[in-house]
Amino acid sequence: MLAFTQMAFAGFTKQLAQQALLSATKDPPPAPAPAENPGAAMLSQIAAMQRPLKEEEELVVTWGSGGEKIRVAEIFLPSPQVAILSGTDANRGFTRVVAAVASLQLVCRVMKVPAGAKPLRVGLFTPKAKDSSG
Repeated sequence: MLAFTQMAFAGFTKQLAQQALLSATKDPPPAPAPAENPGAAMLSQIAAMQRPLKEEEELVVTWGSGGEKIRVAEIFLPSPQVAILSGTDANRGFTRVVAAVASLQLVCRVMKVPAGAKPLRVGLFTPKAKDSSG
């Protein structure tokens, strides 16, 4: 009986070794998809809305929270999760908002520019790539 158990155990061990060898030679599983960059997606959508504008049109981008509302002139993404909005408030004062991209809600609408006025284009900025040479 002991010889039979040893043979069964040896066969089981051999089968495990074969399975381990087969799984080690298989192609590795595909790498997970890169994490979505919501900030870049937001900037690309605004750029896509501005691209087809006519000379007498502008994209008016506004942000509001509570009683505050600003007209956005620039959006800077220091990181994929943080946005800095610069623009003017209702009193025409320069204002900046620092917000998490995930919670940011902007209203975008195409409007005609008054005669003689120059259309405003929203500036879209990301950090400059660092030079790897030093």
